[in-house]
Amino acid sequence: MNCGRGPAPATMVRCRQCSASVAAPAGARAVQCAQCCCVTRVSGAGRQLSVMRPIPNFGGGRGKKRAVLVGIKYTKTRACELRGPINDVKCMRYLLTERFGFAICPVDSFQQGPILDDEINQAIVRPLVHGAKLHAIVDACHSATVLDLPYRCTFSKQYGCLRWMDERPLNGACKGTSGGKAVLISGSSNGKTQMSVLPEPNATIGALTHSFIKALECEPRTTYGHLLTSMRTTMRAGAGNCSLQGPVGCSIRKVANFSGVEEPQMSSACKFDINCEPFYM
Repeated sequence: MNCGRGPAPATMVRCRQCSASVAAPAGARAVQCAQCCCVTRVSGAGRQLSVMRPIPNFGGGRGKKRAVLVGIKYTKTRACELRGPINDVKCMRYLLTERFGFAICPVDSFQQGPILDDEINQAIVRPLVHGAKLHAIVDACHSATVLDLPYRCTFSKQYGCLRWMDERPLNGACKGTSGGKAVLISGSSNGKTQMSVLPEPNATIGALTHSFIKALECEPRTTYGHLLTSMRTTMRAGAGNCSLQGPVGCSIRKVANFSGVEEPQMSSACKFDINCEPFYM
């Protein structure tokens, strides 16, 4: 209780990414570092998730498939404003609607501060029952744990191939599904985010997004392992000219690595044979 003594003092929190000190206002559950943009939970400030409301009925879709596409430009942030995320969304929309029969859900809600990975896991991963499938493609910095999944598949320098890593929390908390399938395709980086303002604001696309779409255009019927390998080959070729199909891809000329992602990686609610399991959304 505050008896007329003014606002409570801010709490200093150490960033989990770069260890910088960040001031957390009283009552804040998470803070974002001004240096590396990483979001860190404030100790003891957990939040109860609200009861999930019925999913709205978005018309125009074929079957039961739905997709949410997000492109963040960091508008009006001077040197940090990005010029490719909107094209990422447009190209992904074309791929999903034309090739995979998805309906696009026009939802935009950022009203109550940063969304933490364990909240995302509890909200959309844990409820997945048998037969339900979730794929998340995230082309952004600090994206490897966005779904807080227990297993990660990445290229091992020691073995020279893709290998699974067990990242289940030591406290025994369950981060899997309720019988469904959850897969995240994101990127690993050296932590050096490459943000730049390019002279062609409407003619760029993110490197991870470009490699994902290109891999599926070249081989629609592929396995998870082959998909990651194809994406890695394209990304290692470096930024360059865009060669995507469709009305949107034809207008994009450059591939830019805004997020500093070096290689693709995959996280999952459970381990599986990536070289035999077919990729299907």
